[in-house]
Amino acid sequence: MAVHQHDQRTGRSRGPSEMPKLKTKSGVKKRFKMTASGKLKAGVAGKRHRLISHNAKYIRQNRGTKVMSDADTKIIKLWLPYGL
Repeated sequence: MAVHQHDQRTGRSRGPSEMPKLKTKSGVKKRFKMTASGKLKAGVAGKRHRLISHNAKYIRQNRGTKVMSDADTKIIKLWLPYGL
């Protein structure tokens, strides 16, 4: 006879071998998007304030988004158990 566990949060019962769902880091959901090839893109830092001290080339090159490095992508994907 299978024993079902009752989940207090959702009110539903789980089967004996069913693991609880993993949570995605909410900060990662807000800050990153996935490209079609599976890379991560994010907004560039240093664009919010005190821009008068930066030259025009710096401001222009940091417009839009950048693709994250492979080392950073590997860490960030650990916080996305089911992808974006």
